[in-house]
Amino acid sequence: MIDTAPLSPSNVAVVIPALNEALRIREVASGVLAAGFEHVIVVDDGSDDGTAQCLAGLPLTVVHHAQRKGKGEALRTGFAEAMRRGLCGVLTLDGDGQHAASDLPRLLVSANRHPGCIIIGARLRKRASQPRHRRLANALGDWGIAWGTHYQVVDSQSGQRFYPADVIALGNIPAEGFVFEAQVMISAARQLGTRCVSVPIESRYRCADSGEQFRPSHFRPLRDLYCITSHIVLLALRHGHVWQVYRRIRANPPLIDEEGAQLPTP
Repeated sequence: MIDTAPLSPSNVAVVIPALNEALRIREVASGVLAAGFEHVIVVDDGSDDGTAQCLAGLPLTVVHHAQRKGKGEALRTGFAEAMRRGLCGVLTLDGDGQHAASDLPRLLVSANRHPGCIIIGARLRKRASQPRHRRLANALGDWGIAWGTHYQVVDSQSGQRFYPADVIALGNIPAEGFVFEAQVMISAARQLGTRCVSVPIESRYRCADSGEQFRPSHFRPLRDLYCITSHIVLLALRHGHVWQVYRRIRANPPLIDEEGAQLPTP
């Protein structure tokens, strides 16, 4: 059952999976807290650079993995903690600083506008700053995800998202690592009829003329997109009805919430 309570910073969790994020993790977590979120959960996935120590003194929860288990397991851990607290959903963002915490309230605005949907912070603004190989990789990923969900998605590789309570409660998501985020969308579409809605946000990448520094991405386009695409191709072949699926994808273009990208005027 979809929880219809209005979503707010007091009844959703913000889950930050973190692997060796000492460079920016305190800044990221502090930004989330400054945005008014009360349930901030950092999952330290076996970091060896002092990531957890960088968070000392902040009013948040750090859950430790003794050894690296991958992003999928880090998200599962965060989801489980949010469910234990009885919250209405989970916002996620990566710990490397490439997502702006100030965009999280915008995702909640859209989530209230589109109850029961997964909301994706889609890096559609200032796309020129996004490396070309990343744009191509994202386009390929979106194409692959569509064959699993049977509808089109924009920026399916973004780690900044909102997941409603029904989605984080799904069990037996058969995927690990970065494939997990793709499979959550597919499982939600097939089991719950969940759609994804994209809210435009800005891309934030290392630029030669910028003083901002980000650690190299853990996402490896060739390796990880191969894993994601091969996983989805197998699902599609097992499902069959390829022509019918193709027609369904064509009939369901991406849902982009431009209004959700703007906070309401007081």
